[in-house]
Amino acid sequence: MRRLFVSSLIALGVAASPASAQKLAKYGADFLAGGAGGRALGMGAGVAVTNDVSAGYWNAAGLSGTQYPELAYLHAERFAGAVSFDYAAASYPLSHRSTLGLSYFRSGVNGIVNTLDAWDTERDQPKPNYESFTKTFDAADQAFFVTYARQLRPNLSVGVTGKLVRRSIGDFAQAWGYSADLGATYRLGRVRLGVNLQDITGMFQGWTVNEEAFNTNTATNPDTGQPYTFEETFGQALPEGGTFIVPPVARLGAGYDLPLTQDIGVTLGADLDLAFDGADRYAFNTGGMSFHPRLGTEVSYKGVVAFRAGLNRIEPGSDGSGVSFSPVLGAGLTLQQFSLDYGFGDFAGLASELGQTHRISARLILQQPRFVRPSEE
Repeated sequence: MRRLFVSSLIALGVAASPASAQKLAKYGADFLAGGAGGRALGMGAGVAVTNDVSAGYWNAAGLSGTQYPELAYLHAERFAGAVSFDYAAASYPLSHRSTLGLSYFRSGVNGIVNTLDAWDTERDQPKPNYESFTKTFDAADQAFFVTYARQLRPNLSVGVTGKLVRRSIGDFAQAWGYSADLGATYRLGRVRLGVNLQDITGMFQGWTVNEEAFNTNTATNPDTGQPYTFEETFGQALPEGGTFIVPPVARLGAGYDLPLTQDIGVTLGADLDLAFDGADRYAFNTGGMSFHPRLGTEVSYKGVVAFRAGLNRIEPGSDGSGVSFSPVLGAGLTLQQFSLDYGFGDFAGLASELGQTHRISARLILQQPRFVRPSEE
């Protein structure tokens, strides 16, 4: 029981090594990697093709494609329901060229059992009726985005997103982080190009550890006359905080709109993430840069019904040969101002024990004359 508790804390991101001035945190923002918006998630690609309220995540410049205020919400259960993910966003056209967007993300594991005070150190086993000595806590990652987009030309837009991150593991450890994204979109006929420089300066996260929260074992050490410390109880050093940096990622995208008939249209999308994390396993790489491609397509009928499919992850095979794929599927229904989108994805193959993810998102467009984007005077 005690090993399980300690392992859970480590797995949730509390470092047990001595703190240094700054450390590289390759996975410090992974809770945001799942994406936002049912349309892009169902396609597998979104950097260039996203032009709705969820562009605050994919590419800030894409907000210039909105003509009315928009609201969106998405919920997903990951890892067979162990992790819940929620996303909400809003956008508002400020002028004929400018748009403001707000986004909120929360990814959390709820009801984790705290067994610190349930272990009898002297007997080296759980206390009698140990359930009465246990409590629960939540581990949650939250992010707040503020996005501003500006249309420079009819076919060129730019945008910037300021990001504030709050991470917590019960009362044991907390962190604040911040960074910024820069984005641009360019349209050339039916071709759309996009670039999003994610965490352009690196995302800084400062962790602090509450030592008192760990030292809850009320039993007294007969040698010291003081309550047992965390190290005496669990045989390992107390985790320490520090400053961590999440490296930047350059996200490139391309899209192509192909009208097949008057009622049927096809959109093709492709993304390529260039990560400076030094990853050399399960990713195409050269030097200190790794490459993460994604492909997707959408077929729509009269702008009401849409079917989507894509490859969310394309990477080298686990045995070092060949290529493995992770598919995504999706569908969408738009009724006047309201859209409902569904996306299906998996983490490591359809037969993986990590389970599949079903994502449902809703979007509301306040399509009323008084809310329309102001025209150029």
